Amino acid sequence: MRKRIWNHIYQEIGLWSLAARPGILVLVLVILIRMVGGMQSLEWMFLDTMLRLRPAEKLDERVVIVGIDEKDIEWVKQYPVPDGKIAELLTKLETYKPLAIGLDIFKNVPVEPGGEQLAKVWRENTNIISIEKILPPAQIPPPRSLPPEQIGFVDLFNDADSKNRRYLLYTTNPNNDKEDKYSLALQLVTRYFKKKGMELETGKNDPNTIMIQGTELHRITPNFGGYVDINHGDGGLSILINYRNNYQPFHVLSLRDILNQKNQNVYAKLLGDRIVLVGNRNLSGGDIFYTSALPTLELKGQIYGVDYHAHVISQILSTVIDGRPMLHSWGDMGEYTWIVIWGFLPIIIGRLTQSVWKNLFSVGLAGVCLFSYGYVMLWLWGIWIPVAPSLIVLAVNGVGLSAFAFYQHDKFLRSQINERQNTIQHTFTVIHNGPLQTLAYGLKHMRAKDVPYEQLLGQFEKLDREIREIGEFLKLETLTPEESLRLGSGLIIELNRPLHDLLYEVYSSTLERNDFEYFKTLKVKIRNFDPIDDKYLSREQKRKICLFLEEALCNVGKHAQGVKCVQATGVYGASQYKLCVKDNGSGIQSKLENKGTKHSKLLARQLGGEFRRESLSPRGTVCELSWKPTKEF
Repeated sequence: MRKRIWNHIYQEIGLWSLAARPGILVLVLVILIRMVGGMQSLEWMFLDTMLRLRPAEKLDERVVIVGIDEKDIEWVKQYPVPDGKIAELLTKLETYKPLAIGLDIFKNVPVEPGGEQLAKVWRENTNIISIEKILPPAQIPPPRSLPPEQIGFVDLFNDADSKNRRYLLYTTNPNNDKEDKYSLALQLVTRYFKKKGMELETGKNDPNTIMIQGTELHRITPNFGGYVDINHGDGGLSILINYRNNYQPFHVLSLRDILNQKNQNVYAKLLGDRIVLVGNRNLSGGDIFYTSALPTLELKGQIYGVDYHAHVISQILSTVIDGRPMLHSWGDMGEYTWIVIWGFLPIIIGRLTQSVWKNLFSVGLAGVCLFSYGYVMLWLWGIWIPVAPSLIVLAVNGVGLSAFAFYQHDKFLRSQINERQNTIQHTFTVIHNGPLQTLAYGLKHMRAKDVPYEQLLGQFEKLDREIREIGEFLKLETLTPEESLRLGSGLIIELNRPLHDLLYEVYSSTLERNDFEYFKTLKVKIRNFDPIDDKYLSREQKRKICLFLEEALCNVGKHAQGVKCVQATGVYGASQYKLCVKDNGSGIQSKLENKGTKHSKLLARQLGGEFRRESLSPRGTVCELSWKPTKEF
């Protein structure tokens, strides 16, 4: 029992070592492609898709957008909107007492009339933040009259697919490496939290990030999630944007709404104690960014710049105050361990199912579970796991290489088992037609006590020689590729010869055996075997046909008491070949079906033919095997 278990274990190890190699090769290839950045676009696409499929979130009332749209431009009758109107807008907004105002419009060059009026508004209201662009190649300076505390940069990074997923919170001043520069979003949330009594601190787990009220903002590292060796500014801090998933994530007002002084009570409630962003929400301004992470956009795949900053501000506020998850990842070790697990899973599935349809169903179900798990992890905990490479290695290994390799190798093992079973069956047949016949003859006369002792001794010495000859034959058969057949008489014939020649050999060799007493009473021996085209017969089938003839003749010598005539013929006619042995002996004495009869019926089914064995009138027995030699099996 223990040996059988160990043999099974060794067989499984051998199977895995052969069949799992293609799957492991695919897994290594997928990992290498990911490590050099070949899967970034696919992983970004899956990230956007899962973000887009999240349930709708409620509107964030802490952020309000005042957008200058096309109707505002028509109302003002000037573009860009002059500084005087911007100053008037900011002054009106200040009356509603917002915590901070972000002006997302470049004001490095005055737009008259009203330049001095706008400068005065800036000087009198320190909670207003203006913007600049600091990173090459196109740098845009801030208004000259503003101190650094009232300036935030709006430089953004595009991914290789032109989508905007990252936001730079702060970075080193490219013109002065001893000075840090802060983004518009970070300047505004800093003022918001200070008014609420919260200070920005250095992270504890990650000293390179910001911590607010014990919550650290997860920064983008060079190999963050699906990114590979990503650049996020020298000494800078970038975060992955977790867009607020809503058709209207923020309250949006227009310039003319504020300046027309309508609904004052409503605006006081809407704008008081809020972060207000003022910017262009028109196509003329060209302040457009791209994303696929939002399902309902006014401009398909596009988002206004002021909305972009609003999403980042809302994300930070929601993370610190509401506990909304911020997007982060497992890190390299966790991600590649995950990919390896999903690379080996389809190999295991292929080994267990070993069926094309079962394998397809199992791999498809596993793929749905993988995507669902990645979606839930992103939605509930904000964890971006490597879904795309895991799905690829699952699909390739599950549907393709591993299942095919296991199927082919298992097919090979099954063929080996069948070959072993055929060898065992053939060995039994050789023993049955040789030594067992000799043993039966000896036992019969021992019981009857009708032969001398010396004659019985000779029979058992013959039995000893036959058994030894069978052992030598089996050794020879395992060492040589030549297909051969050993008859009970000890004669070895080559199976690559024509079938009718083999039948003549079997007939002559069997009837010359002197260990069957009823062969001695034969007076007439008739044999005739028509030649046929045996190209559709395998050597194994030819072997079984020869053994059938030998078995039928041995039965005559063993059971046909009083036999005088035996006739063995192979006749081809009416597209059918009939191999028949007739005798005029005592006929069938027992209706029990022995092993020889069972084997003959099995052979007939394999050949697509028929077998019959019955008594003749008035005396004799017929044993016949028929099949169509033109049929391919």
